[in-house]
Amino acid sequence: MDYKNVLFDLDRTLWDFEKNNIETFTELFYKYNLNKFCEFEEFYKTYRQFNDELWAQYREKKITKEFLSWKRFELSIGKFKPIDVDMAKKFSQDYIEISPKKNNLIHGTHEILTYLKEKSYNLFIVTNGFKEVQYNKIRNCNLDKYFSKVYTSEDAGYNKPDKRFFNYVLNDLKTQPQDCIIVGDDPEVDIKGAIQTNIKSIWFNPQMKKSDYQTNYEVKSLLEIKNIL
Repeated sequence: MDYKNVLFDLDRTLWDFEKNNIETFTELFYKYNLNKFCEFEEFYKTYRQFNDELWAQYREKKITKEFLSWKRFELSIGKFKPIDVDMAKKFSQDYIEISPKKNNLIHGTHEILTYLKEKSYNLFIVTNGFKEVQYNKIRNCNLDKYFSKVYTSEDAGYNKPDKRFFNYVLNDLKTQPQDCIIVGDDPEVDIKGAIQTNIKSIWFNPQMKKSDYQTNYEVKSLLEIKNIL
């Protein structure tokens, strides 16, 4: 297919979310003396559980961005020690400030983006992440030079996989689904959204997980995209 536009998810597709997150949480874990109350692994596992639950609610518009931002920390820290809302909000502010400064990328990120750019594809970011955080990540990792535009769920007013998010992107680009292909790591968000909008997809699946959603292409490494585009 003669695609014109390649839409990339950011977290866990280009930006190494897990590695950057662990570095950030390690700093905050000791800054807030949480090591007096629990082990890091236990705290981080607890946070991930609460964070996943709250993000699912946020995608369904059951809670606000502001509530999600601090509530995940209140619940996580509160499992091990008494905590108040003010502390949770301070922890959240520190997290939002520190996390985007981490610049670990998925292997092959710069190489594949350079390759696609040289082949004259139009590159775009499509992400559910918070606007101010995602823009900082992209700038701090020197990724902004590749992308013509960044589309966040806040811009669209809808979260992936809602087809209205993707329709917003298509309308803004003044393009058709057949001219686009999406690269993402999450079948429940990226691949499902692509299917609902009749956009072809590449599932970045380094751990070779199983999914109920049928993608058009599947790669274990970003560099395998060279065999497709």
